[in-house]
Amino acid sequence: MTFESDNAPIMKQSTNLFIVDDDADDRRLFIEAVKEVGEDIECTSAVNGEEALEILKDPANTLPDYIFLDIRMPRVNGKQCLLEIKKDDRLKHIPVVIFTTSRDVEESKELREMGAYHFISKPTDPDEIFYLVSFILAFPHS
Repeated sequence: MTFESDNAPIMKQSTNLFIVDDDADDRRLFIEAVKEVGEDIECTSAVNGEEALEILKDPANTLPDYIFLDIRMPRVNGKQCLLEIKKDDRLKHIPVVIFTTSRDVEESKELREMGAYHFISKPTDPDEIFYLVSFILAFPHS
């Protein structure tokens, strides 16, 4: 939250989500589902962890409220990207939701220990994505 000179708060008007996934169809489904959750939600994307980190570390870009991160991607995978995000003082407060095809319980525990906010196995139904995004956004993060 930022403040004007008269100390009246300026409320953020929209939520900004960042989807990082190398699968174009998965990104498209996610973005379509997000638009159904709320028209005021902005959604940006990256095709791999390397591109995501470039975007996130550029001070000219607005930081997202949540990052939805696939694990299995070329170049910089999701685990490497998560580690870099959590090492960066400017980024480490952003909740990172692991959004992956993996259903490995041990991997989900490892990612939570690395700082992931939540672990979601990717649904293929846009309605399920809608409900998952709605659920995540319903609970404020700390």
